[in-house]
Amino acid sequence: MNDEPSNPLAPAPLTGLLLSGGGARAAYQVGVLEAIADIRKAAGAQGQPNPFPIITGTSAGAVNAAALACGADDFDATVRRLVNVWTNIHTAQVYQTDSLSMLRSGAAWMTLLSLGWLVAKWRRLKPRSLLDNAPLGDLLNQLVPLERLPALIRKGHLQALAVTASSYSSGEHLTFFEGAPHLLPWVRSQRRAVRQRITHAHLLASSAIPFVFPAMALPVNAQIEYFGDGSMRQSAPIAGTIHLGARRVMVVGAGRMHEPKSAFDLTSHNSYPSLAQIAGHALSNIFLDALSVDVERVRRINLTLSLVPCEARNASALRSIDLLVIAPSQRLDDIAARHVGELPPAVRALLGGVGVSPNAADVKGAALASYLLFERGYTGELMALGYADATRQQGEVCKFFDWRNPAPLPLKGSAETGVPTTHPERRKDPLRLR
Repeated sequence: MNDEPSNPLAPAPLTGLLLSGGGARAAYQVGVLEAIADIRKAAGAQGQPNPFPIITGTSAGAVNAAALACGADDFDATVRRLVNVWTNIHTAQVYQTDSLSMLRSGAAWMTLLSLGWLVAKWRRLKPRSLLDNAPLGDLLNQLVPLERLPALIRKGHLQALAVTASSYSSGEHLTFFEGAPHLLPWVRSQRRAVRQRITHAHLLASSAIPFVFPAMALPVNAQIEYFGDGSMRQSAPIAGTIHLGARRVMVVGAGRMHEPKSAFDLTSHNSYPSLAQIAGHALSNIFLDALSVDVERVRRINLTLSLVPCEARNASALRSIDLLVIAPSQRLDDIAARHVGELPPAVRALLGGVGVSPNAADVKGAALASYLLFERGYTGELMALGYADATRQQGEVCKFFDWRNPAPLPLKGSAETGVPTTHPERRKDPLRLR
């Protein structure tokens, strides 16, 4: 936490929210946000402005971030709508799951693996991705009314929304942001910011998991570039939030930082890894490792700054950043293994071909499934875990926001069983943001 002396006349520091990537793992973030909303209400801070005037997101976290930003004038209602969507989600709302679609995309990829590129070229097979995420566009139309952003920024409910994507064309990592007029773009090695109206195409680009979902074309400097998942080549995930003016940042991760070691039998390490294990390992590197490293970096800088005398620190532009990190306390791979059987049959068959097993005791290939399992049993368990993890840190949350710390909140479900208790304001169908 920031150890600088407080000035009661100074304005409260701007708070930023960073939602990381991770496909279906992003359901965990929504459980955390629901807990934050409930803690805020219990603390009597409901009448205060939007707790996150700066919101940044990557990959599926960009979708949640954009939805939250579009409802910045009513934080509690917006969180409830996010909860409703993720509570009722099905894989077919994110990507095509019917057998014909699997033949058009997934089977073509399997042909490339089995017949080789030479035969594939002869047969003119040019699949763009393993899966077709066209349905996600319809979900974004319901969940993310981006046309609201300019008015929300103008009225002061929101300072900035930023989403990140990685350019296959230039190799650069770009942060696209829409925000207050005084905010300026920044440039660093291999990464830079671009002020631009955020569209659903930006969200599709940011969430285009490499190989799994197709790249998305976006205009940059009057040219078209093709972008993939923003977690790729993202060397400093927290930096964008700080560049946009945040002095305290809440980070919601999707794994690795607090997770225990895998529960599966250590003797299985002697077997050769399946394609699913290798793919899951690669995706974990893309989605999880950079954030863990950046959190350590910020904490190390804060520690270094705390050793500098206050007078010298105040005479410089250096400031420490209050950092609150909430990340899964259980392994999401292990949770995914219990729900692989809920995937649609065609998807299950496709993933089974690379080593993802529906056997709940076999978690070796579950890491890959953990990013693609957009089914309510899995997302419900992740949301329950997110809620539980956030409420366990209730004291830290209240200190971070300068809220009164109320009596501990009861859990809304079991993080062990993943069966959320019915929330009085949850409904059976997703709600549109208005």
